[in-house]
Amino acid sequence: MPRRPRISLPNVPLHIIQRGNNRQACFFADEDYLSYLEWLHEYAHSSECFIHAYVLMTNHVHLLLTPKSSHSAANLMKRLGQRYVQYFNRTYRRSGTLWEGRFRSSLVQQESYLFTCQRYIEMNPVRAKMVEHPGVYRWSSFRANAQGERSELITPHMLYLNLGVSDEQRQTAYRELFRYELDPGEIDRIREATNGNFTLGTNRFQEEASRILGRRVSPGKTGRPRKKTAKD
Repeated sequence: MPRRPRISLPNVPLHIIQRGNNRQACFFADEDYLSYLEWLHEYAHSSECFIHAYVLMTNHVHLLLTPKSSHSAANLMKRLGQRYVQYFNRTYRRSGTLWEGRFRSSLVQQESYLFTCQRYIEMNPVRAKMVEHPGVYRWSSFRANAQGERSELITPHMLYLNLGVSDEQRQTAYRELFRYELDPGEIDRIREATNGNFTLGTNRFQEEASRILGRRVSPGKTGRPRKKTAKD
């Protein structure tokens, strides 16, 4: 069965996840995380992708970014993936693939789901029971977005900038978003959209993206098609 082509639109946020092959670990030492983030910053800049949120887990990576063109994200992930695999194989004296095939992604409707997706990403270490608070985890964007930690990698989305007139106001408002856990239904929607390479948004957003791209961008109905009858 052929793989569904990725969906990407210029200036529309994209949630990306890339896993280690067979869910194997991709990061062991601090230097691994630091190297990945350094090259993410380098290639995001050259590929014209604006990173809003990220988390580096032991065996997978989440990114939330806005690409300038429909090819920007693919260019970023190709160059970043190849550079990191070369480093990883050389460092740990191994060979072969590291990543689980192609990265997975979903278009994100910024007005309705941008902050939901950012919370999902930055709360990953908490859901995995690695830490009790996202600010404790070193390898995510939470400290930059919520606590003002300096980061050359993060480009705040306009919706984030609209949270307040000063950095302090924005960070306070952003932290308020984390007072409550994400609804399990929202988590399921995010996972379904990203794993299936679909859109994350309202029906209207899905219809508009489908019209622009010329193909289906949401999950189809399950089960066999209904048989036609004489009344149809």
